[in-house]
Amino acid sequence: MKLINIGFGNLVSDSKLVAVVAPDSAPVKRIVQDAKSKGLLIDATCGRKCKSVLICEGSHVVLSAVTCETIQNRAEESDEKDE
Repeated sequence: MKLINIGFGNLVSDSKLVAVVAPDSAPVKRIVQDAKSKGLLIDATCGRKCKSVLICEGSHVVLSAVTCETIQNRAEESDEKDE
């Protein structure tokens, strides 16, 4: 199991991660609202603006203040360290 830093000391398991998407589109906003109403939303922005939405297995949704590209780079860096 590898952990990916999603900002401010918050980590997500890469094995549970399904997608990392930008929060701007209406379908993503709907996913976030549905997760919030079901109690499956995790806000890891620490009060900052949401720049990416991480969709995990089990219908959990995580909000992050780090951009999608930064999360991708951090995931690739952790892969390189393991090899």
